[in-house]
Amino acid sequence: MARPRSLPIATAGTVLGALLLTALPASAAPPPGPGPHPVRERGGSEPAAPLPPRTAALSSPVVSPAARPASGGYPRRTALAVPPENPADASLKLGLAPYHSLAPRLNALQRLGDRVSVEVVGRSAGGRELYLVTVTAPESPAQARAQERMRERIENAPAAAAGDARIKAAYKTPVFINNNIHGNEWEGTDAALRLVEELATATDRKTAGLLARTRIHLNVTANPDGRIAGTRANAAGFDLNRDFITASQPESRAIRRIAIDKQPAVMLDLHGYVNGTLIEPTTPPHGENYEYDLFLKHSYANALGMERAVNGLGHTPAKDGVEPAVIPFRDQREGWDDWPPIFTPQYMPFQGAVAAHTIEFPLQVNNRAYQTLPVAELRRRAAINVGIAGAVMRAALDYADTHRAAVIADQIETFRRGAAGEPQRPVSEETVPGVPGIGPEDVYTTTFPRAYVIPAGRAQRSAVAAARLVDHLVANDVRVGRAKDGSYVVDMRQPKRGLANVILAEGRDISADVSTMYDISGWSLGLLWGATVRKVERGPVPAVVRTVHAAAPTGSVAPFGDLLLRLDDPKELVAVNALLARGVAVRRTADGAAVVPGAARAVARELAERYGVVFRATKERGAAPLERTRVAASATAGELFALREMGFEVVPVSAKVLNAGFDWSGASGPSGASGADVLYVSQGLDWAELTPAAREALRRSGVGVVGAGAAGAAFNAAAGLLPVTAVEGNGDANGVVAVRGTGGPLAAGAPAHTFVYSPLWFTGLGAGVRTELAYAPGAPLVSGHWRPAAAGGGGPADAAGRAAVVSGRAASGAPVVLIGTEPLFRTHPKGSFALVGRALLAR
Repeated sequence: MARPRSLPIATAGTVLGALLLTALPASAAPPPGPGPHPVRERGGSEPAAPLPPRTAALSSPVVSPAARPASGGYPRRTALAVPPENPADASLKLGLAPYHSLAPRLNALQRLGDRVSVEVVGRSAGGRELYLVTVTAPESPAQARAQERMRERIENAPAAAAGDARIKAAYKTPVFINNNIHGNEWEGTDAALRLVEELATATDRKTAGLLARTRIHLNVTANPDGRIAGTRANAAGFDLNRDFITASQPESRAIRRIAIDKQPAVMLDLHGYVNGTLIEPTTPPHGENYEYDLFLKHSYANALGMERAVNGLGHTPAKDGVEPAVIPFRDQREGWDDWPPIFTPQYMPFQGAVAAHTIEFPLQVNNRAYQTLPVAELRRRAAINVGIAGAVMRAALDYADTHRAAVIADQIETFRRGAAGEPQRPVSEETVPGVPGIGPEDVYTTTFPRAYVIPAGRAQRSAVAAARLVDHLVANDVRVGRAKDGSYVVDMRQPKRGLANVILAEGRDISADVSTMYDISGWSLGLLWGATVRKVERGPVPAVVRTVHAAAPTGSVAPFGDLLLRLDDPKELVAVNALLARGVAVRRTADGAAVVPGAARAVARELAERYGVVFRATKERGAAPLERTRVAASATAGELFALREMGFEVVPVSAKVLNAGFDWSGASGPSGASGADVLYVSQGLDWAELTPAAREALRRSGVGVVGAGAAGAAFNAAAGLLPVTAVEGNGDANGVVAVRGTGGPLAAGAPAHTFVYSPLWFTGLGAGVRTELAYAPGAPLVSGHWRPAAAGGGGPADAAGRAAVVSGRAASGAPVVLIGTEPLFRTHPKGSFALVGRALLAR
């Protein structure tokens, strides 16, 4: 097959000069051979679209500012504030663009002519601006409004859009390029800057035609915090490319907004490092909620074009250490799947993308390589990676332009099938001609229910959880209606039914389908977020009386008497912690709820309005006082985030911190600097690493201990706290599991499902140790991937009926809780948060 046409670009003038095109030093020595595959973390052609009529803008693509359209069209100018220069920016060592250079570069690019627009689409967890660049031919406000009407017609009236001649002739294909979502995978940002300048300054007719038919949106750096620090995570410690569907972080929420507003048909996500360059589509299993026949058709063809572009650069293993490109769908059996919607390219198809790709540059420059390789070698590698990133960007743009008619038609078809409620088309060599090697192992489909109903009132287990789920659906652009009885209705005959089902369905057990998964395999918000969700398989759907733009308020306060606040939801935990912080005398009940004195009704009203929680009237007096709890935590970033989300004062600790003389009382340090009432351990704290003095200080403190996972269980055993035996299941297992409470106060109100990752259970419970939560008997795994380990044990059958959460008191009298599930995993299983919150409040 002939190589795709390259995008001819005029030589850049001196408008930006060295500002954009900084030379990178080269080295003749090739790097070592191909690097390892990333470790699982704990981590056919059609004629080109006709060229639109020649316009003044096309004949003179770089025009004076006087010719720019008014506000509301394109370009849309933003004078970006320039951050202070930061000589510690990790990009500088690689010869790449530091974050502080981006604003002046983008300001300069906007001044080049009328093709470049820049918007600030949000701020990072660390407070840094997120820049979205749009490159397209200029549009008047009226033309921009016409484009928006066509975009809305494609989504909201897809059957009509399919026959709309104006859309076929004039709609601009939206292409989205996301860069640097992992902060220490830098090079996409620099390639994006070069591409923007090339497109802004090119004078050839092909570039003009491309921009007349396309809107190119580039997220310059999705993770400026990590770019500066040289870390994969953002400033909050989150891997942003695991956050789609939960959207806990501002950066992922900004990308979600881009996806909804721009509705990209083609999308790239730039990463590193896999040698040779890895270009999706993926291995099985494939997400069962996609219109995968439409997606695979374009993703595979686009991947072939990108592969030719990369290999066409002439890099070789012998010359510069670059292996030929790899397409997992074609070249690998399993291990690089697109099953979970937590990654950016796996989320985008639900917002209309018919081609979405992770691209992995080949030459590693992060982590150990960053620390140990000579600067010249790092810069040589980075330069090659920037060139490869530019090649895939240009190839994808060429595909989107050359196949414009089919790309837009299939985006429309994706939405049309959803709105019509039609069944999916299984992939095969007949349904996806031109894609070789499709077999039964690639067929993943589902039967969509007729609707989902989220009850309200007494039929709802938790009104605040239901409201959270409804608001999340709406934030993801899923259509939600309100029935006459107040319940929420998600009619599955809607354009984004795949996303609605991803969020609400229970998922499936894929343990038998593949031997390994790249990341998680179960995520159901319908089961894990604490709300009651009912599936309507067929038959009548409750009549909708209005469209929901936000869940109805749920907070209320009984007008008389003392008040009862259930502690079944993270919002209720943050409310009780707010009460305690204000000095309100709160007491807990025998089943773990909170009694608030009627005298605090004014504060309760404020909190009910703020958090949507319900304070009911009660005559209970409470069994014991609740006290403000300070938490010393050796935990993941997601767990720290979740603990703070529940309103706990959290002090991160480690063996080093405790050995330095940590004052558990907090009496000798400033407020919040030290002191704790309970220790939470889920990673990184080994009893053997504590000095005798630190161990004795912990024993004497009398603080409670909450241990989660293998690290928590190991700490318990080494410290001799509870007499139990922790049994580790298959370390690769994860998913949604069914559980049962045993009537104790800790798990009272807990949902019937939670999440596991490397599951754990407890046997040999000694005197005084009780089971609070147990894995369901029989087959506890509802959705996910959980096989027995190689030796035959550690599977879900071994966990069935076993204790998942236990409690008791250490010899010192301190309360201890051990958790074998992952109730705070990446802040996702919201319905399980309260179990941890109750454990922390227990004294």
